[in-house]
Amino acid sequence: MVSARLFYWQVFSFESLTAIAEGQHWISFEIPAKRGEILANDGLPLVANKEAFLLFASLPEIKDEINKVADTLAPLLDEENISTMAGLLKERLGRSDLVWVPLKHKISRETKKQIESLSLPGLGFEEEQDRSYPEGSSSAHLLGFVGSDINGVEKGYFGLEGYYDLELKGRPGLLRREKDASGKPILIGDIEREKERDGRTLLTTLDRTIQFLIDEKLKDGLQRYGAVSGSVVVMEPQTGAILGMASLPGYDPENYVSFDKSLYSNPVVASSYEPGSTFKVLVMSAALNEGVVKPETRCDQCSGPRVISDYTIKTWNEKYFSDSTMTEVIQHSDNVGMVFVGEKLGKEKMVSYLEKYGFGKPTGIDLEDEASPKLRPTSEWKQIDLATTSFGQGIAITPIQMIRAVASIANGGKLVTPFLVQKVITESGETEIKPKQSEEVLKSSTTMMMTEMMVNAVEEGESKWAKPKGYRIAGKTGTAQIPVAGHYDKDKTIASFVGFAPADDPKFVMLVTLREPTSSPWGAETAAPLWFDIAKEIFTYYGIQPN
Repeated sequence: MVSARLFYWQVFSFESLTAIAEGQHWISFEIPAKRGEILANDGLPLVANKEAFLLFASLPEIKDEINKVADTLAPLLDEENISTMAGLLKERLGRSDLVWVPLKHKISRETKKQIESLSLPGLGFEEEQDRSYPEGSSSAHLLGFVGSDINGVEKGYFGLEGYYDLELKGRPGLLRREKDASGKPILIGDIEREKERDGRTLLTTLDRTIQFLIDEKLKDGLQRYGAVSGSVVVMEPQTGAILGMASLPGYDPENYVSFDKSLYSNPVVASSYEPGSTFKVLVMSAALNEGVVKPETRCDQCSGPRVISDYTIKTWNEKYFSDSTMTEVIQHSDNVGMVFVGEKLGKEKMVSYLEKYGFGKPTGIDLEDEASPKLRPTSEWKQIDLATTSFGQGIAITPIQMIRAVASIANGGKLVTPFLVQKVITESGETEIKPKQSEEVLKSSTTMMMTEMMVNAVEEGESKWAKPKGYRIAGKTGTAQIPVAGHYDKDKTIASFVGFAPADDPKFVMLVTLREPTSSPWGAETAAPLWFDIAKEIFTYYGIQPN
């Protein structure tokens, strides 16, 4: 029995007992590690570190000069609250159970020089970093910011800073000094230092030129169309790589405390909306894929409004096109025609394709604040739900879910996972993060038919006046009323346009959304021209010539 207990204490409990003994023998002081940078796809920084210093005190060396040190340092560390800072410093410098005490994080080199010139006893400095965001607020929602948790420890919040916090923050070092049995430091005892391990650097897929472009164009668009807010997302359809993502209004990640907390979340991944007519291309693709309609199939119920369960469904302009083809239904953005398509598809198939497109669950994008509205269970779907979903009302999704689903039309039928980080870089090398394996949603023959229908919608639809000449663009406008307190507000809309180009070999898929535009409620007159304006610049940047 005695030998068994000895074996237990010496083998199973060895590590825990060693840790207890270490804690009784040593006093430790944590040294911050350098946080990893976040780079654009060209290797230039989106988030960098600027020089800063941690000021700390070695208490045994200060002894009877606590008041002098505190009163001298206070005005240098806090010009506005000198007496409060002095009191705080005296409290910290008066500790008898510690050897080292941190006094102030992230002081500048200038302040460091001022303190050093005073020749005060017992003060020391450790180099640390403060976060710097060279791109300013243009990428704030993507990047997030670094703040402090409830224990005062630095932590990344939102965006990439939050999602990759463990990789970025590294491991702090330790400065340790021997203490006696009463817990007091042994002044002639050993001092040991365990070196900190710096955080990892992230190389993203973000293109700085595209990011700058969409941020500037979105600013202009909000002003031109009088919108409350808006967002633009540009993605590589074949892989899911995010090339640009901007949302306004934004905030400054270096000075986030000065902004309302409601601005911190990224609307592209965290906010839901009803997509309106942009959703029609997804429902039509599902019906084409199932073979229940073809582009030339004619709608025999499109001569006037449809009444379903005491609801009257009309077209957006109350114009009706009797016997129109499915291509014309998309061209005219015909709600009644889409009800016909939804009924051909059926409730079970509709729900099945919504799930295949990835709705009802997060996309898996590497941003911390992603959310996902739930899909209504199949058993709860009514005839009116099938009808309204067919033209994008009565269903809530996020912008990132929408662009991901439309990308499946652009890339030949695959559902990709959106992502931002392509490499993780350490001192020992690089680790490539490969795109996740995609799943087939649509047949390639279906995507070819749908692409042509979307090209026709751009060439012949309501926004054709704004289209860049000489380019084949596949796209669709959307205008959705905003639900408020159980009903739709007639005066407030979310205008959007989604599309990809060049249609025959897509280099990008892009979604533009504008909330509550006042110049016009319609996507064809607001979001579409903004989309085309951005696309023209991307064509030039990529060197894509008109046909």
